[in-house]
Amino acid sequence: MKIYGVALLAFCFLLGKLIGNYLGVLIGLQSDVGGVGFAMLLLMVSYTYLKKKGLVKEMTTQGVLFWSSMYLPIIVAMAATQNVKAAVSQGPIAIVIGVVVTLTGFLLVPLISKIGQSKNRE
Repeated sequence: MKIYGVALLAFCFLLGKLIGNYLGVLIGLQSDVGGVGFAMLLLMVSYTYLKKKGLVKEMTTQGVLFWSSMYLPIIVAMAATQNVKAAVSQGPIAIVIGVVVTLTGFLLVPLISKIGQSKNRE
């Protein structure tokens, strides 16, 4: 049963979003700053702590693993969409930087692919 672990995930998500919103206010923005990251960090830390204390059963472990694997792709995709909307609304410099970084990544693929290859290829 995969419902176990949802309470821990929900608590970490809400606390992470709260921290992200307060951090945004502290630095002068009216938006969430890293709430998803804080939530995942809290989930990892709290799960590890509870497991060390022996308070986590096997079903809870399966539930946390299932929900965290579902949580990451969905939330990261949502956050990425919001980041693109915010960047585009701020002006063309964000688009220029995004294009430059993407092209640089493409150009570095051959170099990176050579790392770790044997020098004595036959």
